[in-house]
Amino acid sequence: MSDLDEALNLVADNFRGIKDKSGAPYVLHCIRAMMSVGSLDAKMVAVMHDLVEDTPMTLEQLREKGFSKEVVDGVDLVTHRDDVSYEDYVVAIKDNPIATEVKLADLKDNTSLERTLYREKSCANDSLRIQKYILSYQFLSAAIDEASYRRQMGAL
Repeated sequence: MSDLDEALNLVADNFRGIKDKSGAPYVLHCIRAMMSVGSLDAKMVAVMHDLVEDTPMTLEQLREKGFSKEVVDGVDLVTHRDDVSYEDYVVAIKDNPIATEVKLADLKDNTSLERTLYREKSCANDSLRIQKYILSYQFLSAAIDEASYRRQMGAL
């Protein structure tokens, strides 16, 4: 059975040299998400939350490496696919406590003032992305219901 050490190694190897929008090592985002969740399974999902979405790594490879069904299912849920709307993706996460905890940590880090950039050439897109993240956080934390979430996302 794979463990947190293996998850950290996979993330370090697959995100080596990758920078975030501010130029910081992308792996730091994964680590901050990991540090914001509680259980060991949640930590493994959190550190690997962008692995399948943003690298060649597949869910099948995670299974082959011995990650538990709960961890692979969590990574699967937090992986946003191009053929699924963002709203449907977030709504699907809500039924899984680990995926919900991880996505909340991801959204919190993505909207932190330290990571939120003002980029003159993409200000409108950046503002819409932050609004989408805030609405998603409110939905996943039960501050708004699904109907309100979908209505407000549709207005963006």
